[in-house]
Amino acid sequence: MQQLTPILLPCIAMVALTAVVWFRMYFERIGEMLERRISAQSLSTSAAARDKLQRTTAADNFRNLFEVPVLFYALCICLAMTGLTGPLFLAGAWGYVALRALHSFIHTSYNRVMHRFTVYVLSTLLLFLLWGGFAFRLLAGE
Repeated sequence: MQQLTPILLPCIAMVALTAVVWFRMYFERIGEMLERRISAQSLSTSAAARDKLQRTTAADNFRNLFEVPVLFYALCICLAMTGLTGPLFLAGAWGYVALRALHSFIHTSYNRVMHRFTVYVLSTLLLFLLWGGFAFRLLAGE
C-alpha cells in the first residue's frame, strides 16, 4: 500500500472545497431556473447564462477555483515528487486552503469586494512565497 504524503492532504481539501462550491452553484442555478422558468437550452452559452441568471456568485467562485489554485496543486505535486516537504510547507499549504475557503465563503455569502480581495491577495502572496521556498530548496540542491 502506498504511504500517504501529508502535503497531498491540503490538495484533497481544495478538491473538497471545489466540490462544495460546485454543489452550491448547481443548487442555486437549478433553483433559479425553476423559480424563473428559465429553460436549460436558453443557457447554452456562458454569455446567455450571464444575461439570464441573477445568482452567479457561486459560479463566479467556482471559476476562481480553477485560476490561481492550479499553481497550488502543481506546487503540492512537485513537493510530493521531490520529497522537499516539511512542516513549513505543510503549514503554508493548509494556510492557503484556509484562505481560499474564507475567500469562497465571502464570495458566496455577503460578497464584500474589499474583504474578498484582501483574502485573495494574502492567499496568492502565500502561494508565491511557498513557490519561492520550493524553488530555493530545489536550486540549493537540498
